[in-house]
Amino acid sequence: MDLGAMTLFHSLVDDAGLFPPTALPMAEALRRHRADLAGGSPVLTHRFLCPASRLPELRAHLDFPIRLGLILDTPDVPPPADLTGLAVELVEVPGGRAVALDLPARQFVEVTAAQLPVDVPPGVGLKVRCGGLTAAAFPSAQDLGAFITYCAGRDIPFKATAGLHNAVRHFHPALGTDRHGFLNLVLAVCAAVEGRDPVPVLRSTDVGELVRLAQAVPDGTAARARRLLVSYGSCSTSTPIEDLLALGLIIGTTADAEENV
Repeated sequence: MDLGAMTLFHSLVDDAGLFPPTALPMAEALRRHRADLAGGSPVLTHRFLCPASRLPELRAHLDFPIRLGLILDTPDVPPPADLTGLAVELVEVPGGRAVALDLPARQFVEVTAAQLPVDVPPGVGLKVRCGGLTAAAFPSAQDLGAFITYCAGRDIPFKATAGLHNAVRHFHPALGTDRHGFLNLVLAVCAAVEGRDPVPVLRSTDVGELVRLAQAVPDGTAARARRLLVSYGSCSTSTPIEDLLALGLIIGTTADAEENV
């Protein structure tokens, strides 16, 4: 595997085990996160996503150092005193508007393609929702592609969340809609930083072609794409690894994935 393919998937997946559909209890989510830290998969960011409203519960169960992505589901940002001892790296903000932060963390404002263009302060990134619990929660390939193109054209880093359960786009019978694939997303960002339309690769379900494209991404494109796509949150920390191993896009064994269950 060449350097470009390795760069594409390094530190890609945030731990969103507290969130649906997995929605692990706090104690179980932290046990899994600790096991992931010990496993050390390079695909994982080893960053734990936690709603601000659940910080007291987090503290009650936490007995090891943690790197935190804070999901702001409260009216205000928690004061620094409430975050003492927690390494908050990211704050993800709903509502399409940046907030004042009194802590050294990167901020990502959640928007939809329909809300573009948006005015964000320098250094603030965006966040896009790629799915949810209903078919209506999944943006079209056209809308997701418009979001990616917007960020690429303005060099705005972004995070993704929800719906990216597997590497390749596929139809989900229970929801009655197509799920976006995280491999499609990564390759769409590669297309956008090279000035190409990201929509065709977002729509692709051709596994062999997607693997071929990933293996052929130039090193420079991979680096630029991953500076743009910071990470995505996944409620499963094992499925992304299993998919990449099965596709031959990362080196390892099935035991590596099993350690992350």
